[in-house]
Amino acid sequence: MAKRKEDSFFSPENAKRPRQESEDLDKDSDEDECTVKGTSTLTAAEVGIIESIHLRNFMCHSMLGPFKFGSNVNFVVGNNGSGKSAVLTALIVGLGGKAVATNRGSSLKGFVKDGQNSADITVTLRNRGEDAYRANVYGDSIVVQQHISMDGGRSYKLKSQTGTVVSTRKEELIAILDHFNIQVDNPVSVLTQEMSKQFLQSKNEGDKYKFFMKATQLEQMKEDYSYIMETKERTKEQINQGEERLTELKRQCLEKEERFQSIAGLSTMKTNLEYLKHEMAWAVVNEIEKQLNAIRDNIKIGEDRAARLDRKMEEQQVKLNEAEKKYKDIQDKLEKISRETNARAPECLALKIDVTAKKRDYNEAEVLYNHSLNEYKALKKDDEQLCKRIEELKKSADQFLETERLERQKKIRWLKERLKAFQDQENSVNQEMEQFQQAIEKGRAEHDRIRREELDVKHALNYNQRQLKELKDSKTDRLKRFGPHVPALLEAIDDAYQRGYFTHKPVGPLGACIHLRDPELALAIESCLKGLLQAYCCHNHADERVLQALMKRFYSPGTSRPQIIVSEFQNEMYDVRHRTVHHPEFPTVLTALEIDNAVVANSLIDMRNIETVLLIKSNSVARAVMQSQKPPKNCREAFTADGDQVFAGRYYSSENTRPKFLSRDVDSEISNLENEVENKKAQIVNLQQHLSAREKDIKQNEELLKRCQLHYKELKMKIRKSSSEIRELENIEEHKSIDIATLEDEAHDNKTKMKMTEKQMEQQKKNLEHFRSLKIEAENKYDTIKLKINQLSELADPLKDELNLADSEVDNQKRGKRHYEDKQKEHLDTLNKKKRELDMKEKELEEKMSQARQICPERIEVKKSASMLDKEINRLRQKIQVEHASHGDREEIMRQYQEARETYLDLDNKVRTLKRFIKLLEEIMTHRYKTYQQFRRCLTLRCKLYFDNLLSQRACCGKMNFDHKNETLAISVQPGEGNKAAFNDMRALSGGERSFSTVCFILSLWSIAESPFRCLDEFDVYMDMVNRRIAMDMILKMADSQRFRQFILLTPQSMSSLPSSKLIRILRMSDPERGQTTLPFQPVTQEDDDDQS
Repeated sequence: MAKRKEDSFFSPENAKRPRQESEDLDKDSDEDECTVKGTSTLTAAEVGIIESIHLRNFMCHSMLGPFKFGSNVNFVVGNNGSGKSAVLTALIVGLGGKAVATNRGSSLKGFVKDGQNSADITVTLRNRGEDAYRANVYGDSIVVQQHISMDGGRSYKLKSQTGTVVSTRKEELIAILDHFNIQVDNPVSVLTQEMSKQFLQSKNEGDKYKFFMKATQLEQMKEDYSYIMETKERTKEQINQGEERLTELKRQCLEKEERFQSIAGLSTMKTNLEYLKHEMAWAVVNEIEKQLNAIRDNIKIGEDRAARLDRKMEEQQVKLNEAEKKYKDIQDKLEKISRETNARAPECLALKIDVTAKKRDYNEAEVLYNHSLNEYKALKKDDEQLCKRIEELKKSADQFLETERLERQKKIRWLKERLKAFQDQENSVNQEMEQFQQAIEKGRAEHDRIRREELDVKHALNYNQRQLKELKDSKTDRLKRFGPHVPALLEAIDDAYQRGYFTHKPVGPLGACIHLRDPELALAIESCLKGLLQAYCCHNHADERVLQALMKRFYSPGTSRPQIIVSEFQNEMYDVRHRTVHHPEFPTVLTALEIDNAVVANSLIDMRNIETVLLIKSNSVARAVMQSQKPPKNCREAFTADGDQVFAGRYYSSENTRPKFLSRDVDSEISNLENEVENKKAQIVNLQQHLSAREKDIKQNEELLKRCQLHYKELKMKIRKSSSEIRELENIEEHKSIDIATLEDEAHDNKTKMKMTEKQMEQQKKNLEHFRSLKIEAENKYDTIKLKINQLSELADPLKDELNLADSEVDNQKRGKRHYEDKQKEHLDTLNKKKRELDMKEKELEEKMSQARQICPERIEVKKSASMLDKEINRLRQKIQVEHASHGDREEIMRQYQEARETYLDLDNKVRTLKRFIKLLEEIMTHRYKTYQQFRRCLTLRCKLYFDNLLSQRACCGKMNFDHKNETLAISVQPGEGNKAAFNDMRALSGGERSFSTVCFILSLWSIAESPFRCLDEFDVYMDMVNRRIAMDMILKMADSQRFRQFILLTPQSMSSLPSSKLIRILRMSDPERGQTTLPFQPVTQEDDDDQS
């Protein structure tokens, strides 16, 4: 860009200054007040201009600033992405502007940098001089800090120059902006790049007119005028309504005045009315006395009933004590059996160990005996061989055959090799025996496991088949779901009730008397109520005995019967509002059921406290409600849709997977059960196949084991035979080396050994018999003690059943006692309430008697009732009122007349005042509207003149045609000289000419509008070099003439050709580097820029 002449903005005397002046820019911008030679001498702006801006985590920048602006002309230069537009956007948002006004986003949360939680904007405004805003509080600067959160919310902090927070309210910021005449949404104050682009490309002349009206604030004046006119119309409507009301009030006033003329006396009727009042006073006393007598009678009856309830409670306590005693007796018996079993257990264990030890001793003795027997047999055989050898030696002492010795040695070698082979086979067969034994034990263990699993599956199959049969039966009769005998039992109950055996007909089963509001909670409610679904309710114990007798017909001994609840029948359900659970999301068992019969509801409340049990479908949510936090008030437990039971500190899983009694979709349940039955049958067949395979494997292994054992015995015999043959051959010696005497000695020694071995065998046989007798004795003792333990276990089983029944009886008696206690408490509360009512009635009687004596000191004998007297008094009063209506009371009529007259005069005065106000308002608005039109013409003319004057600097001329009626603005520009070219619309111009024309239009609006600062974003982006230079000259010339205002211009150009002046400040934005969190900037003057270039 060619360097322009400096006299286009400054005079020749204000040429480029020495270096030290540009260095002054490093000082605070507050010292920018100066006087430039050759230009108008004006002070710098004192209020409302931007001193600095600082951004953090705003848009795509981690840190920008702080930027310190000069008081007059400021250029923010830098390449795209360096943060220029972010500074302008932050200025709009930081001073309270909306996100849409920036054309950079629709929401404030879009300005927070990605990955950050918030953004901060700090804008410092100058606050000096006489027009400063609350200078004693804020000082010379006002710091506006805005914090934008990730969710789009924002908060303000308004600080003084010293950093003290003065306010956090947006209203304070609005007051500051109004005081400084700052309008961030006014395009004259802040013109963004997007708004400029829209203005350049707009083809609608109405948009240009709106732009002009908004920039000059004429639009706000027009809206105020319209609002005042609407208010005037509403006031006229009020005047019309007031005039209609005046006519009616005048008519009423005349009527009151006429009635005032006719008044007559009513003394006789008033006297009769007074006498009736005397009778009425004593009649009320008589009725209260009757009520007192009735209350006393009720209290006496209530006390008698309380005594009966006390007796019932005592009877119930006796039954409870008997049930607890029975329970304790059975428990003591069980504990006694348990103690005996536990006492015999150590003895049994000791005997078992003793049996094992005796068996081990017997086996060891048997092994020793067999060993001695074998040894004796071997010695005997050796003795026979020695005797035979001695005889042979004696016969053939001189014979010797060499060939016999060689043959004998050869046979010995062969026998040793054969013995070695037999021993190897023995080791191999022994290993095979161990493997087969392990395989047999493993197979038997697997067989037992499969057998147990088969039994479990068969039990489950039988249960499912019974349940399937009950469900199929329930399709025709729903009551069969509660047991196959239930329909017949209910018929028997109906028959007995008709015969008069029951005081009240028993109710049940309870599960048939309730209905679910939500079918998904069926399993949860069944898990909660359990056996109560099959229970019956009786009014008293006499009805209970009759029902027990009926149940014996249908339930065989030893089978479980439905529970019977004894509780006095009531027609209304208990009031449990004070102890029920209230949760906004989850129902209780009571609210989840539709119960038509109050007896059923009361029984479930008594037996299970269903008003305190929550139903929560999700297991995890149930844990969170009951265990992760404090359970809701009055909540004892909760059940999930899977039937799991949840306490505050415990969790129990349900054994059932589907509801049995309360399911509505019977066909689906039958289908599911049929599938389960088929699966169980297939599972049993599969298990039986596995059992057969295991039995076959075990049998095969046992046969192989037997074969190996036989082979092992055969090998043992062969080994012993080979060893014996080897010994015999080795004992044979040559005739020459044999000494018969030696053999005879050896034979003698052998006989001695045989005798010793024989004695040892006799001793070992005695020991063996002794250990056998000990073993048999220990086994007998062990069998005896084990039999006794088994007998004790058999005795304990029926006692356990009896204990369960006794426990149920204790629970029933406790519930009965609690029922009578609740009844007694409720009755005593009612009785106390009646006693309090009696006290209140007695006090009321005293008050009424006192009032009656005041009205009539002597008591009057009254035969009529208070209601009859009241009717007579009302009739007499109506008659007096009719007389008053026809004649009237002088004071009352006078009062009514005065009130009507005052109301009329007051309304007449208001109507006259409003008429005067409307007349004055019309005069004012006529004058104001003329002034508005004159002001609009003046601004229009000034805008035209400035626009034409600015265009002429480039040898152009233009026209601005304002059509205020149609609200349009047509702008036409003629490039070139004079009238040689026709006026063209701005759309026909080149990009640079259009941008130049836009700048001229904006400068024209700047000249006629008031604002402490003006901001332009990339105003010269579409200009060529010539248009850019001319536009820059015009902007700088205007800035020089308006030093009390601040100009902030954003451009991607380097601005290196600007003249040097303290009035110009250039903020150069560096290109952001990779990984850089703070964008550096550097305020420079023209000389600094020249040095860098």
